Amino acid sequence: MAEKLRVGIVGASGYGGVQLVRLLLDHPRVEIAYLGANQNAGTPFGELYPQLAHRIDRVCEAVELDRIVEACSVVFLATPNGIAHTLAPGLLAGGLRVFDLSADYRFVNLETYQSWYGGDRHDAAVARAAVYGLPELYRERIRTARLVGCPGCYPTASLLAAAPLLKQGLIDPRSLIIDAKSGVSGAGRALKTGSLFAEADSSVAAYNVARHRHIPEIEQICSDLAGMRVQVQFTPHLIPMSRGMLVTLYAQLRDPGLVSEDMLTIYEAFYRQAPAVRVLGSGIYPQTKWASGTNTCFIGLEVDPRTERVVVLSALDNLVKGQSGQAIQAMNLTQGWEEMLGLPAIGFYP
Repeated sequence: MAEKLRVGIVGASGYGGVQLVRLLLDHPRVEIAYLGANQNAGTPFGELYPQLAHRIDRVCEAVELDRIVEACSVVFLATPNGIAHTLAPGLLAGGLRVFDLSADYRFVNLETYQSWYGGDRHDAAVARAAVYGLPELYRERIRTARLVGCPGCYPTASLLAAAPLLKQGLIDPRSLIIDAKSGVSGAGRALKTGSLFAEADSSVAAYNVARHRHIPEIEQICSDLAGMRVQVQFTPHLIPMSRGMLVTLYAQLRDPGLVSEDMLTIYEAFYRQAPAVRVLGSGIYPQTKWASGTNTCFIGLEVDPRTERVVVLSALDNLVKGQSGQAIQAMNLTQGWEEMLGLPAIGFYP
């Protein structure tokens, strides 16, 4: 039997971390060798998440570079923004492969990161070596990457909806509008007033209108796909459910003669080698429940001949395909494994 890959998770006690633990426990080629969580150092992971106590007996450890390098070959950084860039250079120097789930290594230009996220950065050379971790768009680059900046839920759902339109030049990029709705787990496990049940229940609300931090990230990749500078109108909303994300994209068609069947053929061809994306048939529109607990993104669409616009709908689980599952998908590619190895493609229903 081949030796298992020894992986570590920094930020193991948060929602991203526990998703990684849950998924990696079912991965046939991986052994969890380290769990880092400064605030919970010394606490058995099974005490933080008793539902997993029968499967994992590791204790959360302090985040110490030498210990991570000693224990692991691969490390996932499931930390808040602004922490990964203090750890990644040392981990890479220690020979590890690094998958960052925060925004720290998603940007080509560090000035863009700093203008939206703040903080000082002194790792420009390291950042230039990072690969954007959306397998459906950058699969071949990810295979050889040592540092992968894994996109979050809003960019993933938005970019998977937009990519065929921009890559094929099917729309006027200036007309791109993205309306996104996320479950409250997207805000993380920390106590925040807006995420409290009494605040979020029975209510839908937009937030960070015209200034959400994911706007420059989405625009960066859209611009790369289109081969020209693209700006998007992006509005996020909070929906009173634990997990799930639905994006509705609107754009003006360059060829008003295109019909829904033509567009479906284009999307099916674009994603024909993408096992984590399911393009739905004519007249079928995705629901968040279908993607819950899976690493699958469901895409449906419609061309409106009256307005000459295309409407694309994208649904995924914000904690799996929108976060931890996608990071594991990228890890699989770097190891030469089938990219959906160990990842759930079908959820429970209802």
